[in-house]
Amino acid sequence: MADTAGHERFFPYESPYPNQREAMDRVANALARNQDVLMEGAPGTGKTLSALVPALAHAREHDRTVVITTNVHQQMRQFVEDARAITRKEPIRAVVFKGKASMCHIDVGYEECRSLKETTRSLVEAEQDREELAAQSDALLDEVREGSDDAADARSAVTDELEALDEEIAELEAANVCEHYRANLTRNTDEFQQWLFDDVRTPEEIYAYADERGLCGYELLKEGMEAVDLVVCNYHHLLDPSIREHFFRWLGRDPSEVITVFDEAHNVEAAARDHATRTLSARTLDGALAELDEADDSRAARARNVVEAFRTGLATAVDDALGFGEREQVGDDWHDLDISNDDRRDDLTLAFFDAYEGGGIGAEIDLALQVGEALDEAYEEAYRRGETTTRKESATLQAASFIADWMGEGDSLGRHPMAAVRRDQGTEEVYGRAELYTAIPRQVTEGLFDEVAASVLMSATLRPFDVLSDVLGLEDPVTLAYELEYPEERRRTFAVEGPALFASDRDDPETQATVAETLDDAIEMTPGNTLVFFPSYAEAERYAGLLDRPNVHLDEAGTPTEDLRQRFVAADDATLLTSLWGTLGEGVSFDGDDARTVVVVGVPYPNLSERLEAVQDAYDREYRDRTADAGWRYAVEIPTIRKTRQALGRVIRSPDDFGVRVLFDKRYTRAGRDMGKYGVRDSFPPEERDELIDVAPEKLKFAMLNFYADLEAYDGDPPTP
Repeated sequence: MADTAGHERFFPYESPYPNQREAMDRVANALARNQDVLMEGAPGTGKTLSALVPALAHAREHDRTVVITTNVHQQMRQFVEDARAITRKEPIRAVVFKGKASMCHIDVGYEECRSLKETTRSLVEAEQDREELAAQSDALLDEVREGSDDAADARSAVTDELEALDEEIAELEAANVCEHYRANLTRNTDEFQQWLFDDVRTPEEIYAYADERGLCGYELLKEGMEAVDLVVCNYHHLLDPSIREHFFRWLGRDPSEVITVFDEAHNVEAAARDHATRTLSARTLDGALAELDEADDSRAARARNVVEAFRTGLATAVDDALGFGEREQVGDDWHDLDISNDDRRDDLTLAFFDAYEGGGIGAEIDLALQVGEALDEAYEEAYRRGETTTRKESATLQAASFIADWMGEGDSLGRHPMAAVRRDQGTEEVYGRAELYTAIPRQVTEGLFDEVAASVLMSATLRPFDVLSDVLGLEDPVTLAYELEYPEERRRTFAVEGPALFASDRDDPETQATVAETLDDAIEMTPGNTLVFFPSYAEAERYAGLLDRPNVHLDEAGTPTEDLRQRFVAADDATLLTSLWGTLGEGVSFDGDDARTVVVVGVPYPNLSERLEAVQDAYDREYRDRTADAGWRYAVEIPTIRKTRQALGRVIRSPDDFGVRVLFDKRYTRAGRDMGKYGVRDSFPPEERDELIDVAPEKLKFAMLNFYADLEAYDGDPPTP
């Protein structure tokens, strides 16, 4: 058994929430057995500390490091606050890590930074060597003055070395160096390390501290990470395999010495796909062709064969996939095109084969890789020497690497070849890109979960656990589920028996009238703010126009939400309409008076797309032995219900809170069970399903009035239905 008394010394507050002590004990026991944990807990039930407290105790006992990660900015801020609270009770060494791009004082890219560091390090080492040789020369000069012939010969040799070093230093000083990193190497930075661990510092604080002193805070932070107790970071530090390798090295840890904690873990599936997906645009291919034309390399002509043929194949596939008039409608954003085939390779690959006239695709891809690597090394050397002001990257290497992956993995299960087009804002030219989309995320995550000591994945919406284990590649994890422990009499969840809002029915005027009237009733009966989620921004905009009410706020795609959220929560009787697939559906708290009622209109399935079809097809093939309709269930239904549950969790955030959650669509009701796979009531966890109360649209206002009136929530007389 785990030392439960020991791990509670890391709990920073007076007493745990309901179920929190049990959760900490069970996580501690799982970690003692090196088992992974899937933990679902309702919003506001203390999941973070339930995972973090036993993980830190285990790490302290076994000399390991805890890495807690999220893809939600608000959660990262909360992690910092929790870590600060912990270290005030039980001192821990904690760092908060962000990518180089957000912490660089001179705003250069990764490759430029790497080159700058190498040159700067060489310069500092040469200067140190010169100091040592100069000291030797001075000492030998004293011996020469005393008449030593041996000293004279030795000093002559040292002088020759000094002259050579002076030339090297002059060349390096003329090259590109980073003065911030140079200061790191030449000054005593013990004060920084002391300051770093006096508290839990944010990346912004580290940047400001270092910038004021002319240091590189990012590199100093990396040096301070070795063998710390806790690291707070973003998903990509763990989900990108190449970044993860560097990240663990900076920690000074083997993967088996790391415990990972994933917050909002229902997002890991999509994030893993993003990190594994690769793209190659026509612009990069054009750059590679221009590069090869100028290359003084005997292999360049043969390398050009594959790059040019792939460029031609991409153009052909894009032209063939664009429908009549579709090219004219292409805008600034990438527009996906279907190039896949059920019975043969994709259209781009077939067009590539038709265009290729070389002496062997595999051999010439290898030659293109060799030429690209040679060019990249030359660009690196030119930048290091100061012959160029930026660190150029080889387009040939990028193109050849992608083509090699495309040919090797393009027809593998879980890898889906795609194409897309966009319009250049400056030239109005429409150009394409190839994309190797990763449909099965376990190809990314399984290796991570296998190599680390253990992982805890937590969220308010992880169930069904078996599905998450399948898609992420977790082997026999411990599963914990804690429902909302706050008083049930202070909440109601209504399933409204309104129309089933399939996309084909949403334009029906009668349906729109029913939805608008029901929303108006819900808003009228709410003693405070109402939060309404729709399947899309377009639907939110539609009903913003149909609601004849004051103080209606509309969230729109691509616009910042924080100012909108603040205006909404500052109001007393406002309505906010947004998309469930936007940024306000999860990771954002609406506590207490911020929102009293939340409404989800429709079953917000994601838009049918080439990507979603690829995921469905891959899941159908990968998990066909687990369940019927695996593709639909794993790729569409379960992610949609998780999103819906996240939206419902925006209200009822504390024991004293109260509110109403409304699901408007027949598919949520008992009657929806007659609709086959489209009825979603049974997709909710049992305890949440048991709380669903079916009501007719015209009865919702009375049900809400009774609930809020019983709680004496109205300021004055209740509204009249």
